[in-house]
Amino acid sequence: MIACDCEVCRSVDPRDNRLRSSILVQSAATTLVVDSTPDFRYQMLRARVRKLDAIVFTHPHKDHIAGLDDVRAYNYFSQQPMQIYANEMTQMNIIREFPYAFAETRYPGVPEIQINQIDMDSFTVGDITVTPILVWHMRMPVLGFRFGNFTYITDANRIDPDEMDKIRGSSHLVLNALRHEKHISHFTLSEAVAVVQELKVPNAYFTHISHQLGLHELINASLPAGIQLAYDGLSIQV
Repeated sequence: MIACDCEVCRSVDPRDNRLRSSILVQSAATTLVVDSTPDFRYQMLRARVRKLDAIVFTHPHKDHIAGLDDVRAYNYFSQQPMQIYANEMTQMNIIREFPYAFAETRYPGVPEIQINQIDMDSFTVGDITVTPILVWHMRMPVLGFRFGNFTYITDANRIDPDEMDKIRGSSHLVLNALRHEKHISHFTLSEAVAVVQELKVPNAYFTHISHQLGLHELINASLPAGIQLAYDGLSIQV
């Protein structure tokens, strides 16, 4: 947290040093990212991602779309537009935030972006099948995604029963858990634990964590078996 001097922000444990929430999903043939955060450029450099086939968006909040301009490097090396997948609400916000990428007359070197519509049906990116899951960020609809046995959900504080059923049977679940105190649009730690236990997912990881939650080492040690805090650079093979 900028300008904060709390014990989490002063921690020397690298797991307490978090960038904005995003994941990279990779098969033998395809690489995609969920959301292009304000930290997108550094995240791609840090993970040495040389090839990126697509970006799949959860929702249009700034901390999930602001880094999209930096796809221009992938445009340059692939000589292809970046494929992005988003619902209509997110598409509208992306076009408003990056109008120069969609103008009829475009300045040389601006990002080249191809928009693909997400409905609620499963779709395929390369050889990766993506199943959207509708969750609620207060009153905003947000998309989570299931990739085989792996489900990723961020920015949620409610999941309707029919959508919960889409998560059941996952071997791994990543879910947001902002802090201990109640929040208007994010699951608290205890609420996230309850979701995992209701779904009986054997391996769960909490993300989109505030510094208000506490030190990674202490909170992680307090969690039930099979549940842990995620951290930057965590790699999971499914």
